[in-house]
Amino acid sequence: MHILNKIALAILIIGGLNWGSIALFSFNIVAWITAGYTLLENIIYIVVALSAIYCIALLFHEDHNEADTHSHTRSHA
Repeated sequence: MHILNKIALAILIIGGLNWGSIALFSFNIVAWITAGYTLLENIIYIVVALSAIYCIALLFHEDHNEADTHSHTRSHA
């Protein structure tokens, strides 16, 4: 997995945990961290949204190493 993929996934996990915190506890972690500084809060939300868009593309991207592994496994079966 490429480093950019890992970063995007980590950002999405953090964003998901924030949404879970909002739903379960009515506590917005991002707003708490940014101390109400809305510009910074909005930048964080934009980064999370861009990570989500990036990860959507990953769903349709075939990993060539994985494809090679599957075809190699099938040839030995």
